[in-house]
Amino acid sequence: MAGLADSGSNPDVDLLYDINGLAKDAPPWFDRVMEFVGEYGLLLAIVLLVLGCWWTVRRRGDEDAASTVAALVWAPLAAGIAVLVNVPIRGFVERPRPFLDHQGLEVLVKGKTDYSFVSDHATIVMALAVGLFVANRRFGLAGLVLALFGGFIRVYMGVHYPTDVVGGFALGTAVALLLSPLAMALLTPVVRAVERSPRAGWLVRARGRAGGEDTVIPEAHSERASERDLAA
Repeated sequence: MAGLADSGSNPDVDLLYDINGLAKDAPPWFDRVMEFVGEYGLLLAIVLLVLGCWWTVRRRGDEDAASTVAALVWAPLAAGIAVLVNVPIRGFVERPRPFLDHQGLEVLVKGKTDYSFVSDHATIVMALAVGLFVANRRFGLAGLVLALFGGFIRVYMGVHYPTDVVGGFALGTAVALLLSPLAMALLTPVVRAVERSPRAGWLVRARGRAGGEDTVIPEAHSERASERDLAA
């Protein structure tokens, strides 16, 4: 894989210079914004999407709330597993960062000394986005858009080749999808047990919600009936 970076005539390097060249033409303040977004902002945005989806699901209290919450729990777990899988891949490929082999790049983040392939950032954001998509299509589509934009920014910043990002996308997607059936089989019963818990059930379904409607407490129903009888 490192050999792909040796020639400036291959599409990977050409695309690297084309995208990173945008950073050279941009004002310094814009590059600082892109640096923050690429390092922290997009990851934070996808995490907030996951939390927003959880909040929406528990408030609505649908019958499938437990399975949806289980899928949301799987999203960060998938990202963590994908990063662990990437550790031996990086060590095997040993591809240097692009700015170490190519001159004239506008590098927005200094001090990157680890290997370039596969991109951890791309792996994490895509695994989160795909896991979110498994849980909820609407939130998941938003997450996928953010993940794709995040991959673009990593190349824009000059810290990854395009193929590093594509590899990260593929790894994150593979882990999130291929292990999803096993993860759901293990997590869903746990989440259902939490849902039935009087103390922790609010994590899965908002109190007073069942099937998306307000739950009627028998005692309260009897009291209201008695009041109506007295009034009659």
